[in-house]
Parts: sequence; structure tokens; C-alpha cells
Amino acid sequence: MSSQQWFLLIGALLLVRGLTATLLQRSTVTSSIVYLAFGLLVGPSALNLFHFNPLKESALLQVLTEVAVLISLFSAGVKMPVPFTFARWRAPLLLATVSMAITVGLVAAFAYFVLGMPLGAGVLLGAIVAPTDPVLATDVQVRHPGDRDLLRFTLTSEAGMNDGSAFPFVMLGLGLLGLHDLGDMGARWWLVEVLWATLSAVVIGIAAGVGLARLGWKLRRAPRQHQLMDDFLGLGLIGVVYGLCVMVNAWGFLAVFFAAVALRQTELKLANAAPPAADGEPLPTVSEGALVFKEHLERLSEVLLVVLIGGSLFVNSWSWSAVGLALFLFLVARPASVLVGLAGSGTPWRIQGLTAWFGVRGVGSLYYLMYAIEHGLPDDLALQLVQLTLIVVTMSILLHGISVKPLLGMFWRRGKSREPAPPNLTPDIVGK
Repeated sequence: MSSQQWFLLIGALLLVRGLTATLLQRSTVTSSIVYLAFGLLVGPSALNLFHFNPLKESALLQVLTEVAVLISLFSAGVKMPVPFTFARWRAPLLLATVSMAITVGLVAAFAYFVLGMPLGAGVLLGAIVAPTDPVLATDVQVRHPGDRDLLRFTLTSEAGMNDGSAFPFVMLGLGLLGLHDLGDMGARWWLVEVLWATLSAVVIGIAAGVGLARLGWKLRRAPRQHQLMDDFLGLGLIGVVYGLCVMVNAWGFLAVFFAAVALRQTELKLANAAPPAADGEPLPTVSEGALVFKEHLERLSEVLLVVLIGGSLFVNSWSWSAVGLALFLFLVARPASVLVGLAGSGTPWRIQGLTAWFGVRGVGSLYYLMYAIEHGLPDDLALQLVQLTLIVVTMSILLHGISVKPLLGMFWRRGKSREPAPPNLTPDIVGK
């Protein structure tokens, strides 16, 4: 396709999306399904006007997905309705650790015994498809900073954390394939990839978020009364935190999410503790000011990446092994891991049930796949993982996208928000 044709087609897609926003909200179709359909139409599955090859463009796709995930993690973090405490965040913590590990193990076993893949490749595949996605799951995530819905809080905070907690398993898979040093008896993996990279990411993220919140608050209050550019501050926080984490071998995705949470919650504490302004107007905050711009970037990245997914698929990409893996992940691995992970947590059964189904896979999986390819995966294994991952993501967009509005509508009509708070949560997070 020529550049003129691309301008025409993408422009038309954006115009249609913008003009039909209300219709799309009232229908059972999500925006991701529309973008996917467009990609399939212009791609090799239909008109063959365009083909995107993830293997040849792995470096480009890694950067695009990396940026998209970072922006989405920041947006999710600043919308968290309550501060971080182990009692309130127990369920998402269990999902991002225990359930994550179980999902990786189940997918690795499926890949090894059913698909005949090497153990290292199975672990790597499990790590790629295990994390839920913060980019494509907007319909089941926290909608704004005041949203106190328990289900959306659980899914959003899980997605914010497991994009970082999946990284150790990616490195484990690469190590078992001989592409990464795990150390004697896996000692380096435990000490560096698991303990150091995780704990240092949390510390860096919280410290940066708290620091920016306090600095911005001081500059905005009298006598300074500075005007701040919140969009730049939000992007700057993402860049500094992520860059610092890469330098010290910490998990940057995890750090950016916790930086956003710390930024928002620190600003709320400062606002609640400060005397009211003379004019009665609350001071603006970096978290709220940066959120609108980040959500626009998030939507644009969704358009681009989902169209590329559609433009990567051929008709023969729909192999039985790929479809079988997706169904196993959605119907067996995800539900089992959620039910085991949340056992004894006090999370209401209906929330456990919807959490077990709405494990949306998307851009995060593509990033980990491109990361692995860029670290030297053999071409034949890389091609197999690309085909499997693309079908998993595509089926997630379709199955979760079609079911999200009917299931959530039924859930809310049955008075989900009126359920009593479980012992480990406080009532202010259950809902309005």
C-alpha cells in the first residue's frame, strides 16, 4: 500500500470510529473488534493490501508495544481508587503472583505434552500469554480516579502488576533455551530476576511517584503558584522511572505502575491534609492533568497495534494447535489459576467468576514475544511462537470483546456493588 492509501484508510477508520462512538457504546462490539476487523480486511486474510511481518519487524514492534504498555500502565495506576495496603490489594497481588505462576505452569505443560515443544519454549510461551493486558481491557478496567467498583479495581491492578511479574518467567524460559544465564541451580535467576528486579522496581516507582507529587504540590501552592505542564510531567515520570529501571536491571513495567499509584495517592493525601484554598477551588494535580492526554495516546496505540495484528494473520494461521492453546488458556488455565490463587482470600464468588473469564490478552503478550525474538530465538521456534501468540490475542479480542458488555450488564443488574465487603477489603472499594 502506498502512503496515500494508508492516510485514506486510517483516516476513514478514525472518522468512522469518532462518528459512531455512541453506537459502539450501545452495541455488544468493542472498539478493538472494529480495529481487528479492519486489519483482517486489508491484510492477507482478505484483500491482501497490506501484510505486517512480526518476525522481520520485531525491533519496531517491540518499541511500539513497549510504549503502549507503559502509557497504559501509567493511566491504570493514576486511576487506582485506594492507597496500596496488603489488605485492600490482597486479591490482585495473589492474581499477579500465584495465579500468574500457575498459568505459566499450565501453559508450559500443555505446550510440552500436547504441542510437543521443548520445556524452555513451553515456559516462555506461558510467560508470553499469561499476563493480562492493560491496553485492550479498557471495558473491564477502572474508568476514572473515583471509580470504586471492586471487579474493575481487581482486574486493573492485576494487569498493572502482572506485566512486571511475568518478566522473571520470560527470563526463565530464555534461560532454559540457553539464551540467558540462570546461574548455578538457578541462583542468579532467583536473586536477580525475581528478588532484586521486583523489589527494586517497586522501591524506585514509589519513590519517584511520591517525590514528583510533593514537588508539584509545593510549586503549585502559595507563595510560588507555578503553572505546571502535567502532560510533560507524566511522560517525564514514565521515562525517568523506566530508564532508571533498565539501567539497574529492575522491571520497569512494574515500577511505572507503582509510580503512578504513588503519585495519585500522595497527591490525594496532600490535598486532604491541606487547608482549603481562598477561592475554594482545589489545586490541580499532576495525575489528573496527565491522565486525559495519556488516555488519548492509549486509544491511538490500540488502533495501530490491533490493525497490525489483523494485518499479520493469514487464513492458514488458524491452526488447530493455536486455537486449542487459546481455548485451553481461556477455559482451563485462567479459571483454574484464579480460583486457586484467590482461594481463602474472601473475594466474592461472582467476582472470582468474572475475573476468571476476563483475563484479556493483548499488547503485553506481543511485547514479551518481540523481546524474546530480539534476544536470539531460533527462527523456527520464533515463527511458531508468533503464530500461537497472534491467535491467542486475536481470539481474546473476539471472545472477551463480544462477552464483556452482556456479562457485565448482567452482573451489575444483579446488584454486584451491594455485596458486603469481604474481611480483607474495606467497604469503600466495593462500589457505590
